[in-house]
Amino acid sequence: MNIKDIAAEAGYSVGTVSRVLNNHPGVSQRAKRRVLETAEKYRFYINSNAKHLKQADYMAVAIIVKGTDNMLFASIVEKLQEFIYKEKYDCLIHYINEEDNEVEFAIKLIQERQPKGILFLGSNEQYFKESFAYIKVPCVMVANSAKQLGFSHLSGVCVNDREAAKQAIVHLIKLGHRNIAVIGGSTDSSSPSQERYLGVIEAFKESGIDFNPKLQYESTCFSMEGGYCSMKKLLERYSELSAVFAMSDVMAIGAMRAVREAGLNVPEDVSVVGFDGVEIGKYLYPMLTTVKQPMYDIAKYSFDTLMKCIDGDDAVHTLLPFSFQKRGSSAHIDGRRILN
Repeated sequence: MNIKDIAAEAGYSVGTVSRVLNNHPGVSQRAKRRVLETAEKYRFYINSNAKHLKQADYMAVAIIVKGTDNMLFASIVEKLQEFIYKEKYDCLIHYINEEDNEVEFAIKLIQERQPKGILFLGSNEQYFKESFAYIKVPCVMVANSAKQLGFSHLSGVCVNDREAAKQAIVHLIKLGHRNIAVIGGSTDSSSPSQERYLGVIEAFKESGIDFNPKLQYESTCFSMEGGYCSMKKLLERYSELSAVFAMSDVMAIGAMRAVREAGLNVPEDVSVVGFDGVEIGKYLYPMLTTVKQPMYDIAKYSFDTLMKCIDGDDAVHTLLPFSFQKRGSSAHIDGRRILN
């Protein structure tokens, strides 16, 4: 969709459309309203940077990252940059808030910067259902599944989030814990959070243990502060808890601080299990028990998939193996640490 298409659809000249989109005077309110309605219908935005670009030889890949405190994403972005620059592409990195609409952001970015493809780190499935059809360049959801969305130019690379979370809960149950709290993201807007939550439910159900979400589940953003504040709430309302599973390592780190501030010890009083396997977890005391995602492989498969799709291949959906790392932050209910 270009300015000529907008003009044809709206029923006005290209010059009139240009004046409306550039907010120039001399256009009737009726024409302005019609042009803007048409532009909005097709998600068309004026390309303010077009004069700086030569589309024929401008080779760029965009990375859109939701949130600034996700250590997993930081590690993956670092590796993606290396792969992108090695292939002689420019790398356009954009950080947006967790609550922002990454698809609408991508639509504007495509019109302004014209990347050959986009890598999404962090995504709201609903936004893709609503607006991704307006995006025509190949895209990859990194560390997230895209298979269920069914777009021919949207790939996904991730681990089995449901099975990984299930193993985390089973690990704690085998250690004798029954009063287990969970800190995660929004199950309405985050596909990984939803899958991990379903894994949690499966683990409790298969073990014959009741799970009360209103008591035992706390939803927050994927950050240390989110984990810290959520753990404080859980300790206040769920005094029986002896363990917590956090759906990211940064959440787990925040939770551990809240436990200590409450005068309790990890793991003697509260066992903590995280998810991601970021580097800092090995340097905590005690070291963090966690689900480790293969960060290098996620970055490599995501980039290679995008390159193949830019060359004309259809979307592919890759499921990578995870590993469970038993370390010092989880212990048997009697307080004995489980170390490597």
